[in-house]
Amino acid sequence: MPGPATILEGLRAIANDAVTVAVVWHAVVAAAGVALLFAWRPSRPIAGALLSAPVATVSAFAFGYGNLFNGIAFGILALALFEVGTRMPAHPVQRGGAGMAAVGVFMIGVAWLYPHFLETRASAIYLVGAPMGLIPCPTLSLVIGFTLLGGGFESRAWNLILVAAGLFYGVFGAARLGVGLDLVVVAGSLCLLVLSWKRRPLADAIAGHA
Repeated sequence: MPGPATILEGLRAIANDAVTVAVVWHAVVAAAGVALLFAWRPSRPIAGALLSAPVATVSAFAFGYGNLFNGIAFGILALALFEVGTRMPAHPVQRGGAGMAAVGVFMIGVAWLYPHFLETRASAIYLVGAPMGLIPCPTLSLVIGFTLLGGGFESRAWNLILVAAGLFYGVFGAARLGVGLDLVVVAGSLCLLVLSWKRRPLADAIAGHA
């Protein structure tokens, strides 16, 4: 893994060079939010496939800017989420409890406005150009936020994959890179861990007693 200075410089380069892609991701998230407000409830496999997409773009940008560790890690994460997501039962996603849903909305908001790394831009760009879908922590905040909003999709495998990624990158970002805001990803990951164990799927419970 590169040193902290090299990692930070790479993240800055991605955030500032790929603002157009970030704006596209903001448009996609805004469209999803409006659709959810109008009672759109995608099936769990569709939700899983959609949420694996920004993870995949993080991998692509990491490879493009020479961070092989993040490229490989997020490539594996995207494939794992896509695989687990497409194997979930094809039931519509249901909104989680009020508390977890509120945490989820907050985490999506943090991803939307993530202020680090974007530089020398007009202030309006900060509203639509934060690097979600480009770099690790705002992207994880986005995906974990939607997962909490959807009650964890009642999939322990999906949740635990995200918990592992969120704890690693959140702690690394805060402790090693000095980005204190990444502790939000840690907090969201812990909420998702609690949700995963509180809402144990019936199939898991049956398997555990077999």
